Amino acid sequence: MARVKHKKGKIALITIALVAVIAIVITGVNVLSVQNLLELGSSYSKVEIENQLVPEKDENGNWYFTTDRDFKIMQLTDIHIGGGFMSKTVDEKALNAVAAMIIKEKPDLVIATGDITFPVPYTAGTFNNYSGAKAFGNLMERLGVYWDVTFGNHDAEAYSYFDREAMAEIYSDEEFQYCLFQAGPEDIDGYGNHTIEVKNSKGIITQAIILIDSQAYIKDNITESIKGTYDNIHPNQVEWYESEILRMNAENEKISEEAVPVKSLAFFHIPLVEMDDAWTEFRENGYKDTENFKYVEGIIGELGRQVCCGYGEDDMFEKMLEFGSTKAMFNGHDHVNNTTFEYKGITFSYSYSIDYFAYSSIDKLGSQRGCTMITCKPDTTFTIDKYNFYSDRYDLEGFNREEVTMQFEDVKYQVIPE
Repeated sequence: MARVKHKKGKIALITIALVAVIAIVITGVNVLSVQNLLELGSSYSKVEIENQLVPEKDENGNWYFTTDRDFKIMQLTDIHIGGGFMSKTVDEKALNAVAAMIIKEKPDLVIATGDITFPVPYTAGTFNNYSGAKAFGNLMERLGVYWDVTFGNHDAEAYSYFDREAMAEIYSDEEFQYCLFQAGPEDIDGYGNHTIEVKNSKGIITQAIILIDSQAYIKDNITESIKGTYDNIHPNQVEWYESEILRMNAENEKISEEAVPVKSLAFFHIPLVEMDDAWTEFRENGYKDTENFKYVEGIIGELGRQVCCGYGEDDMFEKMLEFGSTKAMFNGHDHVNNTTFEYKGITFSYSYSIDYFAYSSIDKLGSQRGCTMITCKPDTTFTIDKYNFYSDRYDLEGFNREEVTMQFEDVKYQVIPE
């Protein structure tokens, strides 16, 4: 019996030793992979932008740009950088796509609307969400383009090394000199609720850019455990939005009453419930416009729950209607949705996504990959243009684009059985 116990003890020690060796090897490989990813992000050349606009901070601590010309915003979304040794190939493709589009478009500001990172351990090989954020930040700093982010549901999962507060500190770090991210008021839920203003030479705000943390998952009020359903923008965030609109209205009114209400655009990750309501109204009307709904372009490509909005209700859309300031909102989250439409006078817009990694085999598909360009005009109007990464527009020297299947070329409106 003693020999049997001794044998079992040796097996246990060997098992522990093997696990330790495997852990050390994986850690070493991950460190090397992350280092290579960071170096890749730092390997691109600076984007040459003629008369590049440089933002300043006002007395309230908000960033603003001053210009009498068009102001170009690039929206990127759902980049999904794994940041581990198992996602090395797709992470490199994601950074390559981002760099190519920014170099071509030369935007004044890039806004990434969530899910920059995706450190899922069984597919990326890491829990570390810092590495993906750092790789993206290194790329943006190397390109020398001003940038900002809103958080998505995957940027700080429960299993990730860093929570949302820590991620906010990372993006706020002084090493990111071109990053305009601000954590926002401490007494408001979420991280990254802040505004950026575009002013003309007279000081009038011609376009306000409002960035909002659309939260992640609904938590149980008793146990605070994750339920796994998507959350909504919280009431005190809606109150913050109202206070910001009133503040900017007051600033404009000092200069010109005609500049009130201030015009604004909102950026966040998870779509509002009204996006689902609006698309349902359009679909049930036989894909024909209604009194409330005007179709512009694009499709709903998600199967199952086509619009993955929050599961609760919020008053954000109602508050936007009340104040008449926000004329468009831009989100991501649903990687193969790219539609734009107007609903009750406000534009709803999904951006093309970047994702090479989160959806199964999505690296081999291309209809959904690209960016959105929003051009803010000096007269407070704006235009929206969406560009697919595989179009001739991004046939740039030094950038390789993989062979993909354009899965939605013959699809109109929605990918569900009629």
